[in-house]
Amino acid sequence: MDLSGRRALVSGGAGGVGYAAAQALTELGATVALLDVNEAACTARCEALERARAGSAIPVVCDLSDEAATREACRTAIETLGGLDILVHSAAFVGTTNLPGWSAPFEQQTVAAWDAGMRVNLTCAFVLAQACRAALAASGRGSIILVSSIYGLVGSDPSIYDDTGMNRDRVIAYSASKGGLAQMMRHLATLFAPQVRVNTISPGGIERAQPALFRERYAARTPLKRMATEEDFKGAFAFLASDLSAYVTGHDLVVDGGWTAW
Repeated sequence: MDLSGRRALVSGGAGGVGYAAAQALTELGATVALLDVNEAACTARCEALERARAGSAIPVVCDLSDEAATREACRTAIETLGGLDILVHSAAFVGTTNLPGWSAPFEQQTVAAWDAGMRVNLTCAFVLAQACRAALAASGRGSIILVSSIYGLVGSDPSIYDDTGMNRDRVIAYSASKGGLAQMMRHLATLFAPQVRVNTISPGGIERAQPALFRERYAARTPLKRMATEEDFKGAFAFLASDLSAYVTGHDLVVDGGWTAW
């Protein structure tokens, strides 16, 4: 598997799953532009990738809730990279995002928080796809990978959150946005074909210092008996970005240790 000479844009590239995508792509020879609102984290992540392989990453600081800024960031990345072969949308408001009215009991979740989350999680994917379509089509091997979630496929199990201090009601907007990404993927897969392939990755729960009781319950409910790490998703990104998946489009690649198998 070789991605030498290919150029990628990764939204939310300073975050866990986004950075795992960037690592996977650069390790296989691609050059990556990381889009992220956090300038310090974005720069630090690029510097780490550059230490592993010089010339492998460039930071592009961008507020992905801002349509004009996102379109301009795409233009900057495409011009700097000299084209675009791979687009990964990983940026998202998640369950631990610190936003009033977001991760709260259902009755306290607000429309303002819903709109803000949808803007980054779902609407941004629409903007990125529009802004990058021509460059991806021109590459002759364009691939879009949208990061969805198992909570875009199935409902959450409130019982695993009981007595953990975590939000039992979960964030409804998060699940709705991830389900929306999966349906956007199917639409774009037929619309952008045959020049550009479009797929999603749906990760399962990732271990990130959650309370021990939650981690134990989650692992017990998962056939592979553990939560995921970011490393678990690198192979999925490599597969969907490369020619190994040349005949794969409109597909949701679920990487969840078997969580959704029962």
